[in-house]
Amino acid sequence: MTVTTEPSRTGTAGDGAPAVLVVQHEEDAGPGLVGERLARAGLRLDVRRAWEGAPLPETLGGHAGLLVLGGSVNCEEDGAAPWLPRVRALVREAVAREVPLLGICLGGQLVAHALGGAVARRTRGPEVGVVPLRRLPAAAGDPVLGGVPEGAPAAQWHWDEVDRLPAGAVPLLGGDDCPYQAFRVGSACWAVQFHPEADGDTVAGWAAGDAEALRTAGVDAGATVASVRRAEPELRAVWGAVSEAWGAVVRAHAGARGV
Repeated sequence: MTVTTEPSRTGTAGDGAPAVLVVQHEEDAGPGLVGERLARAGLRLDVRRAWEGAPLPETLGGHAGLLVLGGSVNCEEDGAAPWLPRVRALVREAVAREVPLLGICLGGQLVAHALGGAVARRTRGPEVGVVPLRRLPAAAGDPVLGGVPEGAPAAQWHWDEVDRLPAGAVPLLGGDDCPYQAFRVGSACWAVQFHPEADGDTVAGWAAGDAEALRTAGVDAGATVASVRRAEPELRAVWGAVSEAWGAVVRAHAGARGV
């Protein structure tokens, strides 16, 4: 494997555009649909391929936002993913400095864990495929998730989940089988358990890689992938709008702080 020592930059925004630091944990778990919308909104994605050895910065100076993606490791598995302590430190810095942060799946679990919450293995098996979400009262008026409709579909792929929120966290979206699907901490930190960045091809790749684990759990991989492909137009519409809303928060922060 070739070790990457320099960050990669994606999107069409110029070098003078506000930069979002993107922590990517695995090859097949990139920024996807979220990244597309952020780049289209004029943000520059500074993608750090952490599993290849790409260094993470000591601080968020020079970055207008932090996007922490998903992955298959547990949020406390520092031996397998030795960059996780640095990610947790960046999460705490983002919350303390009100730098806009979005944590996706493992990224959301890292947010919970870094801020004093807890993450546990799902004893009832993985939650995968498309799952409808419930709006919780605090979602009304939220600048990022306030427009998510009741029953919106979300692509799921997780064996672990947040089972205790950090102190002061505000739950925004829930589900029948996973209560904390989205929450906010402070004024500019959002965490989600699902995968707004994933499309049908992404999930098909995950299903192929996790085929044995899915069989053991009694999951029909074909039906799971098909559920995501059927819902993909709505997934793109709903979570594309959410991505743009978070991007607007990042741009506002960049303008206010001169980042």
